[in-house]
Amino acid sequence: MRPLRGIAFKLGSVLIFILMSALVKTTSDRVPGGEAVFFRSFFAIPVIVAWLAMRGELRTGFYTANPMGHVWRGFAGTMAMGLGFAGLAYLPFPEVTAIGYAAPLLTVIFAAMFLGENVRLFRISMVLTGLVGVLIVIWPRLTVLRGDVPGGGTGAGTHAEAFGAVIVLTGAVFAALAQVFIRKLVATEKTATIVFWFSVTATCLSLFTIPFGWVWPTPREAATLTLAGLMGGVGQILLTSAYREADASLVAPFDYASMIFALAIGWFVFQEMPTWTMLTGAVLIILAGIMIIWRERRLGLERARQRKATTPQG
Repeated sequence: MRPLRGIAFKLGSVLIFILMSALVKTTSDRVPGGEAVFFRSFFAIPVIVAWLAMRGELRTGFYTANPMGHVWRGFAGTMAMGLGFAGLAYLPFPEVTAIGYAAPLLTVIFAAMFLGENVRLFRISMVLTGLVGVLIVIWPRLTVLRGDVPGGGTGAGTHAEAFGAVIVLTGAVFAALAQVFIRKLVATEKTATIVFWFSVTATCLSLFTIPFGWVWPTPREAATLTLAGLMGGVGQILLTSAYREADASLVAPFDYASMIFALAIGWFVFQEMPTWTMLTGAVLIILAGIMIIWRERRLGLERARQRKATTPQG
């Protein structure tokens, strides 16, 4: 275990994924989310295949004992990615990032519902705190639904923002479901297998969105989306490497560094000024997520000590 290296890989993956999303956002006013998913997934495949070849894991990376598990994981992950990309056209970049933080909180709920995991009062209270933060972030966008629009306007732009908030939050729901499917897959599948088949499945599933309005990308858009796909592959490799080098409970909190990167990119690239409402909600979400990770780490250490104490010596 090399914790500092694991943290470095994690931060690298977070930065790469944020830059990838920023590239997608630059094309989101014309290129639909499903088409962006195709580029993101298809051009990640050669990067992942090259990585598997370098590690000598091509054969094991392709083999799966649970093909339908990958299909369900791919469906949920593709929906999450597509809705998240689509939301970039309607909402500020940091806001999309903050709403996406709902996914790990919802994973706790879904894991209890579908996997039978024991969820105690502490985790439930932190999940509720985080969901209050999500509500704070999206509430200004949803006021149009009750006719209470700040500034007295009822224009299409405000309705578009409400739509964007809804689809990004729905994407977070699918991302949480994808995590539940991954937890099932890891029982029989290697990490490399999950990574490879997700890219393949997402590429295939994205083609079903062609009837919903794909466009012929300009050379600049094609180059931008291709780069986003390549970066997605690199980010996935860095993420996988991070969890090889350090405990998940150590590197997981660094996911929230994405808010710092998103705020910087939103400010300097897209000229998006964060609101105090969005920042307040994001702080609550991040605090809840970190507290859940901290609590799980404490429980994990306690269980490890108990196992060691009950193991016969000699």
